[in-house]
Amino acid sequence: MADIAPHQVPDGEQAVSAPGSEKGTDSQNSPGPEISNGDDSEKDEGPLTEPHELKESDCYEKLGYCWPRWKKWSYLAAVACVQVSMNFNTSVYPNAVKPLAAAFDISEQKARVGQMIYLVTYSIGCELWAPWSEEFGRWPILQLSMFLINIWQIPAALAPNWGSIVVARGLGGISTAGGSVTLGLIADIYEAETQQFPLAFIVLSSCIGTSIGGIIGGPIERFLGWQWFFWIQLIFGGVVQAIIFFMPESRSTILIDREAKRQRKTGENPYVYGPNELKKPRVSLKEAGTIWMRPFLMLVREPIVLCLSLLSGFSDALIFTFLESFTLVYKQGWDFGTLAIAWAFIPINLAYFLTYFSYFPWFIRDGAIRKSQGDDALPPERRLKWLLFLAPFEPIGLFGFAWTSFGNERNVHWIGSMIFSTMVGIANYAIYLSSVDYMIASYGVYSASACGGNAFARDFLAGISAMYATPMYSNIGQKWHVEYASTVLACLSCLVVLPIYVFYWKGPQVRERSKFAQSLAVDRKANQGRRLSKPRGEP
Repeated sequence: MADIAPHQVPDGEQAVSAPGSEKGTDSQNSPGPEISNGDDSEKDEGPLTEPHELKESDCYEKLGYCWPRWKKWSYLAAVACVQVSMNFNTSVYPNAVKPLAAAFDISEQKARVGQMIYLVTYSIGCELWAPWSEEFGRWPILQLSMFLINIWQIPAALAPNWGSIVVARGLGGISTAGGSVTLGLIADIYEAETQQFPLAFIVLSSCIGTSIGGIIGGPIERFLGWQWFFWIQLIFGGVVQAIIFFMPESRSTILIDREAKRQRKTGENPYVYGPNELKKPRVSLKEAGTIWMRPFLMLVREPIVLCLSLLSGFSDALIFTFLESFTLVYKQGWDFGTLAIAWAFIPINLAYFLTYFSYFPWFIRDGAIRKSQGDDALPPERRLKWLLFLAPFEPIGLFGFAWTSFGNERNVHWIGSMIFSTMVGIANYAIYLSSVDYMIASYGVYSASACGGNAFARDFLAGISAMYATPMYSNIGQKWHVEYASTVLACLSCLVVLPIYVFYWKGPQVRERSKFAQSLAVDRKANQGRRLSKPRGEP
């Protein structure tokens, strides 16, 4: 599954800030002393007559924060289409396993390599694309990513042998600029205090894309050939690419560059330049390496990132395990056909929508508290409070699913297992949203890297699950294979959800011992309590 990471600011580049704030684009990367950064003292002396940098506060009304509401939500709808498309490419594949095995005379386990390789390379691709979207803009990176994804569907659909499909799937995964870019789009048009609603919406689209593949994959398997699994992905991706073609650019530094060029062209201010125009070189190898490595370093060094990423990754792996196990559960237990098994995924999608709307009262109340008491009234641990009640649904749902899967042999109705699978879906969405929201609040400017580690864990663990899900559900135990397999997952989930409660009550102490969190606190103190848009130095 694709996973999501917030706004990431490469070294040497400043993010946009509201007018009047002390955040802004400095000139530390300017080519020489002749370039002025246009600070307030110089402004007081009158118009500048030497080259200087255009600041965010000078053109704030040109940035995405000032877009009207209809434009922002139209933009989010297009981003949601991207998320659904990219995650659909991962979730529709399990239905292709049997047709591919028959077509190329290979085992079904070997055919699952196509699912595994796509998700593992997806987890790497998300991290590789993110810094380039910060440097060159969201629009060209998303267009290039979607173009490459669509291109690699063609050799997969026309593959003369199994190896060609594996290569095409791997290239498609590495070409996917998933959540690492899409959440950056949210940060381009919403301030941190108002991004919870759009964040929840994009997380919803990601989860829907993960589960909708099972619904659509059933009819493809039943009525069409194996090639159509890839043609459908190409058609869906082509439509989405056409939609995002009309998306405006939202990256703040790109918009500032454009405004500076406009002012020079019209003669309004012939001495002004955008931040990227003054930055030489635009991207250094050292800078790119630092950005690429930070998510993996934080995943290893930071206990908050590690535990929440494992929790989120395990939950995501469960959904992909379900994609594999539903065929065994409902075919063996209730003799469901291909289409009926596809419809069994509908309750999970309903669970995502129910959980999405359940967060609204919390968001509204948080907004009211911020408005009346200020941002400091809400510690980051507040983002986990609703999750405290929803996280237990994961082990409960798994235990219930396990022991309502007996089928007609024990006169157990199939609706019971679907109710419990709905509970797993509720927990999966809540874990995904709350963990990302908490890391954004805890790590500030480092949250992009923190959530990047989260995205890597989600996609990588989901990819590995493609190889063990069906063998585990088929071979564990002597008689009740399905029941024992789900019980094992339920027991593991009990252990994995425990850190949620530890971080809720002990989160402040954990953050005090974090090098990244300490560095962020020092920066805030030096900036009179304001959150910086760029770290002063690597901890």
